[in-house]
Amino acid sequence: MRHRLSSIFQSKKGRNLRNLLSLQPPKMSSMAFSTTFFTPLHDFTHARTNPPTSPSFPFVKSSFASSNSTFFDPSLSLRTSSTFPRLFIKPRSFSVHARAATEKTIYDFTVKDIDRKDVALSKFKGKVLLIVNVASRCGLTSSNYSELSRLYEKYKDQGLEVLAFPCNQFGMQEPGSNEEIKQFACTRYKAEFPIFDKVDVNGPFTAPVYSFLKSSAGGFLGDLIKWNFEKFLVDKNGKVIERYPPTTSPFQIEKDIQRLLAA
Repeated sequence: MRHRLSSIFQSKKGRNLRNLLSLQPPKMSSMAFSTTFFTPLHDFTHARTNPPTSPSFPFVKSSFASSNSTFFDPSLSLRTSSTFPRLFIKPRSFSVHARAATEKTIYDFTVKDIDRKDVALSKFKGKVLLIVNVASRCGLTSSNYSELSRLYEKYKDQGLEVLAFPCNQFGMQEPGSNEEIKQFACTRYKAEFPIFDKVDVNGPFTAPVYSFLKSSAGGFLGDLIKWNFEKFLVDKNGKVIERYPPTTSPFQIEKDIQRLLAA
């Protein structure tokens, strides 16, 4: 047996096998790729020690569908609330140019009024439009409806139109039927401006006219409408000029309306 093994190792195949067994593994320094190739662009190994905190919103607890709901407390105005996000505040500068260039105008859309009849918004050509998503049971309802009615009465003969779109997406604060909404607005607040069919202003079923409004004037939280009574100001050419957060009262928009009416 020992003689046979000796013969094998002395043969050509045996010498090759002996050389193979004597090979050493290659050193890491001879490998073709460098460890610096794997250096990350950013160091994600350390967790953030001070994560950002969410801003405080002037929301208070409520029963969403209650007529006494004050989910969005109107008493917390922008001037007095230090916790309200500064990005909600309307810029001081006013521009008579639309924020987003688009080929469409508000006149390209047809909507249904409160009686579910089609209304082509092209009927408002040449007028200044203040478009608002309204609700009947919101803490902002009384002040907004009252001021919208007074602005409309004051400037309607000069070319202002207020277009109100009821929406039940915020705290379910517009739960009534179209007939109930019409009765509420016209009886309690003497609203004479046009009120339209109830719509969605966010989500997959957003009304096309609101998709246009949001794409023309972005805001805090992107394109989302934040709450009841967010406002869009449209010039005489059907272009969106400015967007105002829910806590901006209609009276605060009066000077902007006057500029557009005079343009």
